[in-house]
Amino acid sequence: MTAAPPPLFTVVVPVKPTSVGKSRLRVADRAALARAIALDTIAAAAAARRVAEVIVVTDDAELRASAASGRVRVIDEGEGRGLDAAIARGVAAAATAHRAALLGDLPALRSGDLDAALAAAASVDRAVVADAEGTGSTLVTAGAGVPWASAFGDGSFARHVALGCAVLPVSDASTLRRDVDTAAQLAVAATLGVGPRTHAVLVAAG
Repeated sequence: MTAAPPPLFTVVVPVKPTSVGKSRLRVADRAALARAIALDTIAAAAAARRVAEVIVVTDDAELRASAASGRVRVIDEGEGRGLDAAIARGVAAAATAHRAALLGDLPALRSGDLDAALAAAASVDRAVVADAEGTGSTLVTAGAGVPWASAFGDGSFARHVALGCAVLPVSDASTLRRDVDTAAQLAVAATLGVGPRTHAVLVAAG
């Protein structure tokens, strides 16, 4: 008997307008850096083998124009506001039974790290990946037939566990855990090797 192929995920990436995103990063062109970080995250997700489609939910016009590609669909936020509302809008548009929400601030993300997490997530109803500090969440998933639920924001990891998410066995070294909100976090991501757009902005900024 031939084994069933592994399920593919629709990955939803919510992105704030880059004019207001990454407010704790003190750089000359913060909007350009925020946009570059988001685009590198989206590109890494779209290149993952276990991802059928990436749905980007944003009202940022420039990012909309840059992000859309063969495996990336961009939709606007609509009337809802906040990460969870944006994610729910993207999940509602998903074409696959397995869904995931990925934060758009992972400039060092490697597709293989995302693939490994999604492979583990396929066997449970709900799953979560903690950020490097262990208090936030970078990835949340739901399997076929499981109603979507997410609770992003400060301290979200504990809330996702309370929602029934299994904690995925993702190592501390995984790029999937390296989200960026501060200069110190950006410095750590840079040592791992950020994506080409983020790298270009950092080089231009000196």
